[in-house]
Amino acid sequence: MSTPPLAPTRDPESLESVVIRFSGDSGDGMQLAGGQFAATSAILGNDIATFPDFPAEIRAPRGTTFGVSGFQLQFSSTDIHTPGDVVNALIAMNPAGLKVNLADVAAGGIVVANADEFNDVNLKKCGYPEGYSPLNDEQINTSYQVFAVPMSRLTREALEGSSMSIKEIDRCRNMFALGVAYWLFERSIDATIEHINEYYGALKKRPDVAEANVKVLKAGYYFGENAELFPARYRVPPATLAPGVYRQISGNQAIELGLATVARKAGIDVLYAGYPITPASEILHGLSKLKHLGVKTFQAEDEIAAICAAIGASFAGELGVTGTSGPGVALKSEALGLATIYELPLVLVNVQRAGPSTGMPTKTEQGDLFQALYGRSGESPCIVIAPKGPADCFDSTIEAARLAIRHMCPVILLSDGYIANGAEPWKLPDLDAIPPIEVTFAAPPDNGDGFHGYKRDLETLARPWALPGTPGLEHRIGSLEKQDVTGNVSYDPMNHELMVKARADKVARAAADIPPTPVRGSPSGDVLLLGWGSTFGAIATATDKLRAKGHDVSSAHIRHLSPLPPDLGDLLKCYKRVIIPENNTGQLCMLIRAKFLIDAKGVNHIRGRAFRVDELVEAVLELIND
Repeated sequence: MSTPPLAPTRDPESLESVVIRFSGDSGDGMQLAGGQFAATSAILGNDIATFPDFPAEIRAPRGTTFGVSGFQLQFSSTDIHTPGDVVNALIAMNPAGLKVNLADVAAGGIVVANADEFNDVNLKKCGYPEGYSPLNDEQINTSYQVFAVPMSRLTREALEGSSMSIKEIDRCRNMFALGVAYWLFERSIDATIEHINEYYGALKKRPDVAEANVKVLKAGYYFGENAELFPARYRVPPATLAPGVYRQISGNQAIELGLATVARKAGIDVLYAGYPITPASEILHGLSKLKHLGVKTFQAEDEIAAICAAIGASFAGELGVTGTSGPGVALKSEALGLATIYELPLVLVNVQRAGPSTGMPTKTEQGDLFQALYGRSGESPCIVIAPKGPADCFDSTIEAARLAIRHMCPVILLSDGYIANGAEPWKLPDLDAIPPIEVTFAAPPDNGDGFHGYKRDLETLARPWALPGTPGLEHRIGSLEKQDVTGNVSYDPMNHELMVKARADKVARAAADIPPTPVRGSPSGDVLLLGWGSTFGAIATATDKLRAKGHDVSSAHIRHLSPLPPDLGDLLKCYKRVIIPENNTGQLCMLIRAKFLIDAKGVNHIRGRAFRVDELVEAVLELIND
């Protein structure tokens, strides 16, 4: 069924962009509602950026602030890079959702609350004083446009006579909220109806659940149309994007598709061995469905077994990949050193989260850069690269695999929770235009000298990739130091120094594959904002805002962190000041100061969330005016 026509007396108000946040208990389906709103907005041609926010507790007491789950989305008619700073519209399914998120709503912003949940019990659970309800607070109603909608009651009325239990019926409330939001922002409900019928009806074999959710979705939409509660409706026109076919993609999904592309482009199978850990687990789940594309998955009994299985796959002639988050990298560190001394290709995906230890497992951070660069015993250099956003994870994954195979060494891919769970439009690439990944296995020697397992390529210093069991390619392998060329065990001090330097030089030579560093703004000037990883969106947007205010500010974002881009030193000299925003205590800043001897300054937030643009602009202005 098509979306009902607009009421003739209500012409929507046109807006450039809107930030909407769905918030409620972790069982209220906020991720589903927000994800469907994002998918629909992408279909309508808006540029989008999303930020799902999960509670850290596995199952916090229902109705408490600890269990609040949220999904924020910015949809726009222009090019955007972040899910937005302030919220224009908040959908709050319970008092806890309102309490946790109200401060983020812009003055005069819309608040749609499920009035049925604002009872004495739920208000007490989230810490409101007895006898108080925020829906009746005069100051709140003056500061925001507050609309109390009895979503629970209206959901039950829409499903009156259903064979479903009350508990199952109440699970449909998120569809009522979604229907209201669709009406309020002139979104079609068609794509969501199709998704519901396909997922619940066809896949889950629950046509009753599909029918119920569709009914409630329509009830919410028609409520917005007929209740005459909202004084206005809003329209965000499509964005002007480069021609092509687009889909919504998260960082974890992009890594999955990147690894499938690696299998095709390299002509070898990929083995992804992992152990469940937030926020990397989805990669293992997604790849388990791609066996037909040359990707095998293995869930090991622990992190150490997972990386050892991946190393074994690489030894056998496949590309071994393992994925985890920071605590898992700590457990994998000895085996990562093993891959370094084996000199075998390996990709380790680290989806960073807030630490230390368990820390805040569902929150984001960039705290593992030093761990990636130095977190192993002995001199164990690895190539380290970091995608700048969800869509960039696809290209960065292919780049990681290409470098691992070309240089026969481990490569660490540094994503984080913000990138992994966030989503944005991704233009489907032309797979034929992606260059093949050259894989050359060693051939038995015909010179009578025998096979030399550590005789290096003169350009890359990579050792030959010998398939076990091949006659004539027998050689020693293990964790003890290797003799140069032969690979035999050696305790010679001068040989050890030679091999340590060779392994480091091999990583350094990967710099020849790094393209010139792009600059946003002027190629020289007063201030350069330098970033890496998930800070890209905030830095790019802050740069544009500062330049619009007349400040001589440019920015550069680096994907390659080890080795660093070969042109970076010269680039930094083109600016009077270098400011490095990071979601850590200043790890890249320390590295840049040490390597290039410049007085770089850091802007450092360690708050479990990405930078807000307004915060970054303010911090940069303080440093400029200091």
